[in-house]
Amino acid sequence: MSQSRAVIWRSHLLPGSETFVRNQGDALARWAPHYLGAVKVASPLARDSDAIAFPDDPRGRAELLRLKLTGRSARLDAALARLAPDLVHAHFGGDGWLVSGSTRRLGVPLVVTLHGQDVTRQPALPGARGARNRRHLRQAFDRAALVIAVSEFIRDRAIALGADPAKVRVHHIGVPIPPPPAATPKRWDVIFVGRFVAKKGVDDLVEAVGMLPAARRPRLLLVGSGPLEAPVRRRAAELDLDATFLGAQSPEVVRRHLAESRILAAPSRTAPDGDCEGLPTTILEAGSAGLPAVATYHSGIPEAVRHGETGLLSAERDRTALAAHLDTLLGDEALRSRLGTAARAHVETHFDLHRQTRLLEELYDEARSGRPAGATRIGS
Repeated sequence: MSQSRAVIWRSHLLPGSETFVRNQGDALARWAPHYLGAVKVASPLARDSDAIAFPDDPRGRAELLRLKLTGRSARLDAALARLAPDLVHAHFGGDGWLVSGSTRRLGVPLVVTLHGQDVTRQPALPGARGARNRRHLRQAFDRAALVIAVSEFIRDRAIALGADPAKVRVHHIGVPIPPPPAATPKRWDVIFVGRFVAKKGVDDLVEAVGMLPAARRPRLLLVGSGPLEAPVRRRAAELDLDATFLGAQSPEVVRRHLAESRILAAPSRTAPDGDCEGLPTTILEAGSAGLPAVATYHSGIPEAVRHGETGLLSAERDRTALAAHLDTLLGDEALRSRLGTAARAHVETHFDLHRQTRLLEELYDEARSGRPAGATRIGS
């Protein structure tokens, strides 16, 4: 019997920071993934096999602009029809709206996964832009057979923005679980992995490390890039920190550096423009490598980090508490080992990519059948 066909839609296919989209799609077993984008992004995650709806020429760009303005595109309708999907899975609310007209015209069920800024920063933008984003979200919610939230926090935001609670499910995207970590020499005391943007709190991390006595300051590795990279580099130099900046790296390089580190720092916070995390995949990847996390009570993070069991949590922007938690774990190898072991067990139990993707396929089955969603949570 042939597999059911799921088209994974991401308008920009695919930024290097969105490994979770590719990992989840590739882990489908009963459903066959086919990737469709509006435009191709030059990144390590791009593939020649990806279908791209709009050519990179003046006509293609004009047609894409028309889609963004009207939600209609004969070219997108045709690209989707060629793939003959049984279901379309859109990542992020805005992308869900972009493809929702095509799925409705083709009579194909739509699943939309909400990740963070799509229900935090974007709907809160001032004036016409915010109003337009809110209107598009409501249309996507109405047209979707199912809305997936990556955390309880994101579910609550979706419902506040007009999503039918009966349609919204909390489903955690899993991560690949590597073999049990071998004894790897540690080159780094603290690792940060993420974009250098306000919601990641990387400036809080640098300031917190600078608060520690010089003799107890960690070797800090920062992996990622973004608009705040230059000022964070300058501040680390001013504080005379032992900080290495690597820029953006491939998933394979990130995994290697996680294995070479003692602690993950994830001091996420609500950005001044309202942008929030969903549930940072990096925390799960670090946990699977046996690293405890020093993080914050922000969005879905407490669903991944249990304070005092798999890591240590503090309030957003509390640099004093962040510094104390780093100092505590760096100074207590037994505690660090216990929390790291528990972090891996927690990820294995609740965030294994293959288990979570099997649960996602059950949601696909439900969306295709048209059965009422009923419960608000599946798998964790």
